[in-house]
Amino acid sequence: MRGKAAAVAAVLAFVAGCSEPTPSSSASSGAPTASPVKLTVASTVVTGLGVPWGVAFLPDKSALVTERDAGKVVRVAGGRVTEVGSVDGVKSSSEGGLLGIAVDPGYPGRPYVYVYYSSGSDNRIARITYQDGKLSDQQVILDGIPEAAIHNGGRLRFGPDGFLYAGTGDGAEQPNSQDDNSLGGKILRITTDGKAAPGNPDGRVWITKGHRNVQGLTFDGNQLYAAEFGQSTWDELNVITPGNNYGWPAAEGISHLDGMTDPIAQWPTADASPSGITFAKGYVFMAGLRGQRLWAIPVAGGKRIGEPKAFFTQQYGRLRTVELAPDGSLWLTTSNTDGRGQPRAGDDRILRVTLSN
Repeated sequence: MRGKAAAVAAVLAFVAGCSEPTPSSSASSGAPTASPVKLTVASTVVTGLGVPWGVAFLPDKSALVTERDAGKVVRVAGGRVTEVGSVDGVKSSSEGGLLGIAVDPGYPGRPYVYVYYSSGSDNRIARITYQDGKLSDQQVILDGIPEAAIHNGGRLRFGPDGFLYAGTGDGAEQPNSQDDNSLGGKILRITTDGKAAPGNPDGRVWITKGHRNVQGLTFDGNQLYAAEFGQSTWDELNVITPGNNYGWPAAEGISHLDGMTDPIAQWPTADASPSGITFAKGYVFMAGLRGQRLWAIPVAGGKRIGEPKAFFTQQYGRLRTVELAPDGSLWLTTSNTDGRGQPRAGDDRILRVTLSN
């Protein structure tokens, strides 16, 4: 037990969250009050994308965007879209295909991007060289993540510790989430070679279990947050503490079960169905697919400090990914061409959203 405690402590040096989230649907008492935030769609960055899923910014302030069904990566810069290459071995499905993307923190000295994709037999994470505007030299660094037509997870995010975090789904097999030998229903923390990162609990590749389908990851400083699809009742925003069990399939939403960590916020699935999240100005911003809205959840110190507020409800259709751009705005992608939406002229698109108090 002493060895396990030391391992968990090592991770906590990188990922904050030493206290349990308050198991309540209301904000924590005594917490600071969030400043109101106003969101405005200032412009449309680009149109005509095919099921955009992941967005990752490069040092030159352009962005790489994955197209789920086509298995392609495009570069968005100056309002123009340029294809930079395809990812080998992608097989798309109802929720699978080319999903998350992340840029190496050492780029361009380490000229790599990382992608999460469905192969037809499993979900995989690959490292790909990106130089001179082209992808090359694809190498799978981690495979064996459960895959199905649904519940593939797929979000990638580098943490401030320099390690790569990935959200996975249960692969439509609920027992995977509690199975320590499965990568399904977990949050992974790995090196850029796909190995367990130093300090992971028990030396495993994953740091938390009991998730149903994690498609949103973001950091506020060292604190990691994750958004998770519920089954039919409650979607969740969780504060991530390494070594914790987030309850699925025994728990969906706030359940007060012994040994399980409750979310800090929950929504009826019709109001959210959350995918991407990002942090800015004291808020976790969460894109909603079925909910067709962008949620702003005020947080501080790993706790929710106010009531979530919805923006753009049913104005732009299904919303997949939200990312903080280098200029301080949010880039918000629609997902109306994914087979579950109602495409409009110009879909799918990226919207540029400005924030003000």
